[in-house]
Amino acid sequence: MPNAEEIFSELMHTTTFVVCALLALPLAAAIPQPVKISPGRISGVVGKDPGISVYKGIPFAAPPVGDLRWHAPVPVAPWNGVRKAAEFGASCVQNIRAENNPWTAEFMTHNEVSEDCLSLNVWTGAAKAGEGRPVYLYIYGGANTEGSGAVPLYDGEGLAKKGVVVVTANYRLGVFGWFAHPELKPSGNYALLDLIAALKWIQDNIAAFGGDPAKVTIGGQSAGGANALSLMVSPLAKGLFRAVIIQSAGGGARPLADAQQAGVKFAEAKGAKSLADLRKMTWQELLASAPGLPRFSGATMDGYVLPAAPANPFEQSTVPILTGINMHEGGATPGGTAASNERAWDAARSGLAAKAKSAKTAVFTYFWDHTLPGPDAPKYGAFHSSELPYVFSSLAFADRPFTDADRKIADTMSSYWANFIATGNPNGTGLAHWPSVEEMPDFTMELGDKYVAIPVAGGEEKK
Repeated sequence: MPNAEEIFSELMHTTTFVVCALLALPLAAAIPQPVKISPGRISGVVGKDPGISVYKGIPFAAPPVGDLRWHAPVPVAPWNGVRKAAEFGASCVQNIRAENNPWTAEFMTHNEVSEDCLSLNVWTGAAKAGEGRPVYLYIYGGANTEGSGAVPLYDGEGLAKKGVVVVTANYRLGVFGWFAHPELKPSGNYALLDLIAALKWIQDNIAAFGGDPAKVTIGGQSAGGANALSLMVSPLAKGLFRAVIIQSAGGGARPLADAQQAGVKFAEAKGAKSLADLRKMTWQELLASAPGLPRFSGATMDGYVLPAAPANPFEQSTVPILTGINMHEGGATPGGTAASNERAWDAARSGLAAKAKSAKTAVFTYFWDHTLPGPDAPKYGAFHSSELPYVFSSLAFADRPFTDADRKIADTMSSYWANFIATGNPNGTGLAHWPSVEEMPDFTMELGDKYVAIPVAGGEEKK
């Protein structure tokens, strides 16, 4: 049996070998710190992968409080010194829920909430400024009443490892983001104005993180997708992005008169005689619900951000679009028979295809069919939002029994998304061919369990 001196000598030999081996490995390149952006300097942190730099909680507009509540965002005040960007900023005001099945913890917002919430986050694998990498601004879902750039599944490292500079930005929610009132000019759409401010921040600053401001794609899921649709037709957002991704989302906006009438009713219910009275209330008072109280959770045709809400915004698109739906948007067991569910899927695919065919630009549509594993998998199937951990390649943030097959799907899905963000076309080496709507007008791409073009209603698969 070796004595203590022999053990110590062996340990030192092993330790020296390990240290030398580590020193021999190439260090991951990273953007030199600090990074200079328009309001000042910031320093980031290293991601889980040492080749990725992460910057969290970067303010892109002044806090929308006081007289700036229900006001277009204004520039953030410059700061001195180096601001540490290591933690997410507060999420915008909402009611926090730990989970809301089928959306478990990884889909939900968990940090503090505040009206001072207009911050964004950046993930980049660039080694220096000006590398010209494509940029993705992801717009979170949550019915426009909840959500955050800090939601675990939206971690951008997986896409950043594939060459994309990923940005998530907070935008005002509920009555704070969508309130309309006759005293307000413009009226409503403050959430969209926040997103436009984030896009302008990207134009001014993303080159410092290795991104190219001329290669920006916007995208979102559910309400985030609907907001991307609104930005697609907003004159204020024109020229700020070159492609759009819309996942499981519809469009539409309320007429201004209807939205303002709802605002007047809201003020009366809160006992406010003027806009000034509403601005004096705490956010907790405004957030408090009551029976019959109007809800604010979507866009208004205000004549400024949105001059009109077209029945089919695809007709107005001037950029490539990637869009699709999930097999079980309403759950795998919604009470219908297998035949009725199949008819519903066909109708949804057909409706999407009909809109997509009217576009004047390249459109790629999909039908997601992979069941997210977990104890309730048979109940929820390929539910609304279930594609997100695969698109972001963020399976590590979900406590679910993923297999090698899931990891392969995540690699494939994130590659399709990264390719589209980079080129406006999801196709690339090693991936099954995804035809555009122009190439195959009555087909959509099945993603998840298979990768094949399928007919939108009846017919034969195309291999």
